[in-house]
Amino acid sequence: MKMKNFASRVVWFITVILAFSLPISEGGSSPSSYMIGLGSYDITGPAADVNMMGYANLEQIASGVHFRLRARTFIVAEPKGNRVVFVNLDACMASQIVTIKVLERLKARYGDLYTEQNVAISGIHTHAGPGGYLQYVVYIVTSLGFVRQSFDVIVDGIEKSIVQAHENLRSGSIFVNKGELLDAGVSRSPSSYLNNPAAERSRYKYDVDKEMTLIKFVDSYWGPVGSFNWFATHGTSMSRTNSLISGDNKGAAARFMEDWFEQRTSKNLNFNESGIDSVPRRVSSLFQDSNIDSNELMKLADSFQSSQGQPVTRLLSSSKRVRSALRKPDRPQFVSAFCQSNCGDVSPNVLGAFCNDTGLPCDFDHSTCNGKNELCYGRGPGYPDEFESTRIIGERQFRKAVELFDKATEKLKGKIRYRHAYIDFSKLKLSIPQAGGSIKMVETCPAALGFAFAAGTTDGPGAFDFKQGDDQGNAFWRLVRNVLRTPTQEQIKCQHPKPVLLDTGEMKQPYDWAPSIVPVQILQIGQLVVLSVPAEFTTMAGRRLREAVKTVLISEGKGEFDRNIHVVIAGLTNTYSQYVTTFEEYQVQRYEGASTLFGPHTLEAYIEEFKKLASALIGGQTTEPGPQPPNLLEKQISLLPPVIVDMTPAGVNFGDVKTDVPPKSTFKKGDMVSVTFWSACPRNDVMTEGTFALVEYLQDHMTWIPAYDDDDFSLRFKWLRPKKLSPQSYATIEWRIPESAASGVYRITHFGASKALLGSIRHFTGSSSAFIVA
Repeated sequence: MKMKNFASRVVWFITVILAFSLPISEGGSSPSSYMIGLGSYDITGPAADVNMMGYANLEQIASGVHFRLRARTFIVAEPKGNRVVFVNLDACMASQIVTIKVLERLKARYGDLYTEQNVAISGIHTHAGPGGYLQYVVYIVTSLGFVRQSFDVIVDGIEKSIVQAHENLRSGSIFVNKGELLDAGVSRSPSSYLNNPAAERSRYKYDVDKEMTLIKFVDSYWGPVGSFNWFATHGTSMSRTNSLISGDNKGAAARFMEDWFEQRTSKNLNFNESGIDSVPRRVSSLFQDSNIDSNELMKLADSFQSSQGQPVTRLLSSSKRVRSALRKPDRPQFVSAFCQSNCGDVSPNVLGAFCNDTGLPCDFDHSTCNGKNELCYGRGPGYPDEFESTRIIGERQFRKAVELFDKATEKLKGKIRYRHAYIDFSKLKLSIPQAGGSIKMVETCPAALGFAFAAGTTDGPGAFDFKQGDDQGNAFWRLVRNVLRTPTQEQIKCQHPKPVLLDTGEMKQPYDWAPSIVPVQILQIGQLVVLSVPAEFTTMAGRRLREAVKTVLISEGKGEFDRNIHVVIAGLTNTYSQYVTTFEEYQVQRYEGASTLFGPHTLEAYIEEFKKLASALIGGQTTEPGPQPPNLLEKQISLLPPVIVDMTPAGVNFGDVKTDVPPKSTFKKGDMVSVTFWSACPRNDVMTEGTFALVEYLQDHMTWIPAYDDDDFSLRFKWLRPKKLSPQSYATIEWRIPESAASGVYRITHFGASKALLGSIRHFTGSSSAFIVA
């Protein structure tokens, strides 16, 4: 076996040397391959006390983990030429201040190899991740300002995932495939979409984009090593009342696919043999069902009583991670990312929107119930169970991705190129062609939010008397608005018909409330072109942008591109500037139009800027860098109080079991096992690349081995203080036993860290009594 491993490493070394020595073709890549590298790192962050980013709901405070968040990265490089980096975050969106800090770190490591030009950082738009990592005031109000812990974890995770990808660069190929996924997204603003021209709408079969585009990474020696795909649906399967950190449907899909592939390789199956009949049956590949009869299992379980809380010098997280048990140490880790696209008006709540009080459909034009928006909610396919809805929408994306992955045969070939520019969207002048050949001069506006912004959406309704489709506003809220800032008549006219609720672009105290300068970026890998947009484009807005760029590439490309060019939109990338609708959708002033910051001509401005980038890309011209966005890190204000101290009742240790499994417990697959431990605030140690919760399996009658951790869909870590300001807390770990679980003896273990009054951190662990899964 050692000789075999040595030989494989020699073959791999020779492969890499040959790849770097091959001549570069005129197309920009070697005749056989690109260099490809993938990386992945934990960005879960603080699982307690921090407001979640997305719904802007003050009451949605993190208190546990549904499953962990990750940064996933791919790098594609010509052997002796250009390279591009794409990072997909299990986060609500990218952040300008995060991007600035990551680029600073990359420059310190690699010089000018990775810059704002060729690095894209995109968010999947989960609404169940810790907030406080953006730099503009309006996006961190509900998190009580800047949260340094959230920021640091995301920056560290992005950097480490890029470093992994860089160090894993090997000769390989990339294949592209695309196909329709019909049941993972519906329009949440159909009345807005219907305001687009009928002739334009008639060109499309659906009122949301149903196409998934996937790229498959194949190492020249190891074979498939990863996949990234782009598909438009919101990360709102988890509701505004959820308090567990979660990657929502896209994060779930990524875990399902990575587990599926690792199980497939562990069994040496090909894709056709492995099947995708259910969420991956991962854990059953770790060990076989026990062949001991039930009486012997009971005796064995009785011999392992609960292990009360014990201090440990440090959690050895690497030895506790379940997924590492499946990976083969001599091959690259498989990385699968489910990226966001033009999701602005696309909801995963595919059953539609209904009134909670009557059960009837909400008002079509305004998404209200008896004139109020608070009771109108979208329903996911697992309604009323949001965890089940998340699983279903995630599994649907996973299934389509596997299908496209399995059948991907079109190889990406050609140049790697990129263009990037910063644009001040607050004062762009545009020439808009009119019917009859005339030209109309228009301008974009300083950022502002309309009254319908406060109404929220059917994925997460707002409060008070706001409603979608409001193009008038009301006198009371104008008075409230004017306390903060009264918009000028020029701004009111520019933003029309949006009634301005918050004039964020002109609010500068204590620092900028909203962005003015935002990045636009194009990445090209052969016939794949990625448009990095710093906003949520609606379906039709995205279609217009893709079509405009595609037209430029084909018409000016001198035969480089044909009609099969793949143009995808990577939404919420590099920074965040809310929504972009079409001009016609803006007139309706539903939530998306009210959240289009720079006025009714925002989309036309984006199209013009991206056409310039596309022309420069094809023609080989450089682009003006544009004005630099502000770096507001030193101005950030945080009002989130620190953890003061953790305590337990007298005679109780951290990690002690508060509520154990019943004595002589036997559970069936599908049952819920729940254990509660005396615990401490999870902010003391966010357990990056570790776990707060572990289900262990008794192997060979004597050794506990990891089976499930807090990165698994079946395990939930819930943390709670009995009173708001209490120094005492406890953690409940719930395990829904999967059908794939092996029969045998199990226990549940909790890891944590407590803070003493003087600030020292001490790690602890505790385990439940053993129980049987029959």
